[in-house]
Amino acid sequence: MEEEEEAIGFLDKVLEDEDVFLLEECELGTPTSPGSGSPFLVAVKVEAGKGLEMRKLVLSGFLASEEIYINQLEALLLPMKPLKATATTSQPVLTIQQIETIFYKIQDIYEIHKEFYDNLCPKVQQWDSQVSMGHLFQKLASQLGVYKAFVDNYKVALETAEKCSQSNNQFQKISEELKVKGPKDSKDSHTSVTMEALLYKPIDRVTRSTLVLHDLLKHTPVDHPDYPLLQDALRISQNFLSSINEDIDPRRTAVTTPKGETRQLVKDGFLVEVSESSRKLRHVFLFTDVLLCAKLKKTSAGKHQQYDCKWYIPLADLVFPSPEESEASPQVHPFPDHELEDMKMKISALKSEIQKEKANKGQSRAIERLKKKMFENEFLLLLNSPTIPFRIHSRNGKSYLFLLSSDYERSEWREAIQKLQKKDLQAFVLSSVELQVLTGSCFKLRTVHNIPVTSNKDDDESPGLYGFLHVIVHSAKGFKQSANLYCTLEVDSFGYFVSKAKTRVFRDTTEPKWDEEFEIELEGSQSLRILCYDKCYDKTKVNKDNNEIVDKIMGKGQIQLDPQAVETKNWHTDVIEMNGIKVEFSMKFTSRDMSLKRTPSKKQTGVFGVKISVVTKRERSKVPYIVRQCVEEVEKRGIEEVGIYRISGVATDIQALKAVFDANNKDILLMLSDMDINAIAGTLKLYFRELPEPLLTDRLYPAFMEGIALSDPAAKENCMMHLLRSLPDPNLITFLFLLEHLKRVAEKEPINKMSLHNLATVFGPTLLRPSEVESKAHLTSAADIWSHDVMAQVQVLLYYLQHPPISFAELKRNTLYFSTDV
Repeated sequence: MEEEEEAIGFLDKVLEDEDVFLLEECELGTPTSPGSGSPFLVAVKVEAGKGLEMRKLVLSGFLASEEIYINQLEALLLPMKPLKATATTSQPVLTIQQIETIFYKIQDIYEIHKEFYDNLCPKVQQWDSQVSMGHLFQKLASQLGVYKAFVDNYKVALETAEKCSQSNNQFQKISEELKVKGPKDSKDSHTSVTMEALLYKPIDRVTRSTLVLHDLLKHTPVDHPDYPLLQDALRISQNFLSSINEDIDPRRTAVTTPKGETRQLVKDGFLVEVSESSRKLRHVFLFTDVLLCAKLKKTSAGKHQQYDCKWYIPLADLVFPSPEESEASPQVHPFPDHELEDMKMKISALKSEIQKEKANKGQSRAIERLKKKMFENEFLLLLNSPTIPFRIHSRNGKSYLFLLSSDYERSEWREAIQKLQKKDLQAFVLSSVELQVLTGSCFKLRTVHNIPVTSNKDDDESPGLYGFLHVIVHSAKGFKQSANLYCTLEVDSFGYFVSKAKTRVFRDTTEPKWDEEFEIELEGSQSLRILCYDKCYDKTKVNKDNNEIVDKIMGKGQIQLDPQAVETKNWHTDVIEMNGIKVEFSMKFTSRDMSLKRTPSKKQTGVFGVKISVVTKRERSKVPYIVRQCVEEVEKRGIEEVGIYRISGVATDIQALKAVFDANNKDILLMLSDMDINAIAGTLKLYFRELPEPLLTDRLYPAFMEGIALSDPAAKENCMMHLLRSLPDPNLITFLFLLEHLKRVAEKEPINKMSLHNLATVFGPTLLRPSEVESKAHLTSAADIWSHDVMAQVQVLLYYLQHPPISFAELKRNTLYFSTDV
């Protein structure tokens, strides 16, 4: 609850961008909702039905949060009666005047929402296509005058409550621990919340209602009787928000300095700073005239948390060194990729354990212990994964270096600072008192309350998408002059964003047409970002931190990946606007369980989807021609390519290569030599993914899982070699051929950044997968697919990659110490 206490800047969000609205927090596990637990529960045949189901989802979520809101108002009203009763005694806690000021209009607001809830609840529970509830929202909007009165009194109410707390211990105790009832089906019977936090709830609520009205209108047919009523309610709500925005927003985000100047918080967030050659997590605050870097102090129980200022730079003194001016970074020990991957695996496994404990109504202590472990791993991942340098320099000679995981984030911070620097700013030095006041205000003003890790999320928040997002970047327009243009795609994963794909560069144009398709793996992702760059070919402009030439960001934009909207078999086309530039793209999503399905080719003439034994027999070869040619090309010109096998190739190029190999076209070699190397690497991965059964076979899969879990090294070696011998010859020879190739790729790790572990992560789940029957048998959620078996699949391939060279002849010649049936 404390996190919600200072939800800042919420009104700006609503008023600035009326088209981007979040779905109200659908608490899908509540009795009012049409299912429980899964965000993928809308599968409706017709659009109208889908809209109806979406309306019910939106309303169910809103109803659940409305119940929480009514409980919060009840908690606020609870001490009012006893306080009034003592007010007329010889020992009053508060005067009648003080009580009426603090609790002004709360009773009225409570009654309005109780009536609204009681009328809406049966309509949602007895849901059908004829349900009409627009009049309820219209009535709710028409009573916003009560909220206006509350808002006008809000500042005085807070100040009165604060003064009364300071002068009266009894009231201070009451106001610091008000008990809020939990929802009907919640295990938590009560939560402790401060009076200050509860007094802010009505202001927060108006915005929530406005967001829900947007979502309802989006999914209500224009000819539905509710449509004009909801439109009217939205118009009233927005006008009301506009009228109170100026009153509330500056007051919530402003700090007054001892000199009487107003300083507002513009942006804040958690960044990784390189300090004394090690990584430290900092909370960075950007005010209208100063950048402040702080860390959260450790406090004893019951004490308010506070920030400790590490350093600050007045914006008038802040400069960004150009790439050629900046000196090289202090040496920071880079975290090995395989350790980062291990952390991800651990987090996924812990996530599954927590879900299982919850499903089995496990002990809350066991769940808390697992959550703590998960937080530790997520925190380490957050601290050690960023690599993109963001350097800040002060005119007094000091430099500071942050490491970010995303170019988008770096650009956002830089743009926010540069925008403020356009104003007439003065340099200054803060006295210790001024610095103390400013740092003290950070806790109340912050907009980012929690370290961005999934263990900090509420259970009812979306777990994100697991599977494959197919994105086609079509074209862009709106450029004022010709440039060398390309786009990159980023998605969030484990709390931070990573770059996943990059289009080719369109040289010297104002209207690039890429029409390139990418397949991006999602690991609990909720957002897609597109960045558009102008490619710099000037080799003097090299970033000293990572020796990369610096390209200029022309525009950037972000969209939410709404499971219901994205998960369809059809392409969904959209336009993202960025600084006057419009990028057109299409996307569709395939869940991971769908992508596991292998469809054998109906025709046995090609190579994709055809058994490896059939292909090698037809070609009279030991290793399929497609595997040999792709490997040869990658070793010839892609072995030093950064992220080879990890970066997506263009899907249309991959499909073109697939068609050529299937047709056994005589121009294969010519086409291979001209094709982008990531497309060739992608074709090889696709070939293995589309085999009717994985290379290491369905039959042996359970034995591989058991073998890799053995603790005794000798037993494990015996078992793992025996399993290789048990493979059909074409599978075994092809596997050994691929193994030696991947080892050669990993030898170039200092250049291509692909370690054995990275390669095992890419190829393990492709070469070794449970049969469809098995995966269905123990699948509990979309996220589980990633955590249950993938860990072991990666470990199996890694075992063979780290093993001394294995030759086919020697393997077949050696006999086992003892034989076991597989």
